[in-house]
Amino acid sequence: MLHCGLLAVTAICTTLTGAAFSLPAQGDSVVGSLVAPLVAVLSETASGNFQPVIKGLLFSFTMLTILAAHELGHYFACRHYKIRATLPFFIPAPPLITPFGTFGAVIKIKEPITSRRALFDIGIAGPLAGFAFALPATIIGLIFATPAPASAVYATSGSMQFNDPVLFILISKLLGIPKWIEWNPIYWAAWGTILVTALNLFPVGQLDGGHVLYAVLGPRAHRWVSRVVAAACASLALGSILLGQPPVYLIWTFVLLFLMKVGHPPVIEEEPLGTARIALALISLIVFLLCFMPFPITIS
Repeated sequence: MLHCGLLAVTAICTTLTGAAFSLPAQGDSVVGSLVAPLVAVLSETASGNFQPVIKGLLFSFTMLTILAAHELGHYFACRHYKIRATLPFFIPAPPLITPFGTFGAVIKIKEPITSRRALFDIGIAGPLAGFAFALPATIIGLIFATPAPASAVYATSGSMQFNDPVLFILISKLLGIPKWIEWNPIYWAAWGTILVTALNLFPVGQLDGGHVLYAVLGPRAHRWVSRVVAAACASLALGSILLGQPPVYLIWTFVLLFLMKVGHPPVIEEEPLGTARIALALISLIVFLLCFMPFPITIS
């Protein structure tokens, strides 16, 4: 019952967020920029214009489907190894407090993972399952994208820009899509979940990438790689500050440091992973590189 309730509330928040993004900017003050778009959505809907709500529903469906795929990947891998785990808990966020209307989703694993193969499979199943849904959403979002007019791109200084990962850039070049496009709900949901995939694949602590690294290379390599990655993340945050850009990775650096302090539970069964799993580990590394954005948000 709790899972269904959280999913329903999250769906409402993501729908309202997507609908608000589809309308022109509303409100000059901080409070106004949060309240005015929601009022505008209700006003447009009451007047018979359902386009914002339809776009909000498209955004919500795409976003929640990809998040659900990620968490269910972990869940079914746990079920395969007879490890008790909960169904996904979706975490709602007040509309427009975050750009997505949600803080993501999680499952709770209720038993220790004692096998290297189980740790690897459970860790990698989530991001690969999520990516398998995010990839077609990315292609659809880009195919139906509308090129942004030059006046919208260069009209104002100090505007916020959301930069694309390598995956989006490659697909755009293959499809002949211009660099600057107007906001659309499927593209935005794919962008957000691709960022989440990259964050989860950081090879640190008990993140999905950390589980994969621990299973492949063992605890010593896991500790050293975690330190290097955390230092690199801190460098990105510092570089953003020095360049006068939003320090997107500052909070994530603190998260990584916390995960390093907590450590990673030991694995008892040290059976070999096999060639197929090593190949999957390399694929997950490629997915991380395709999804990673050194500067997700910049100020022009």
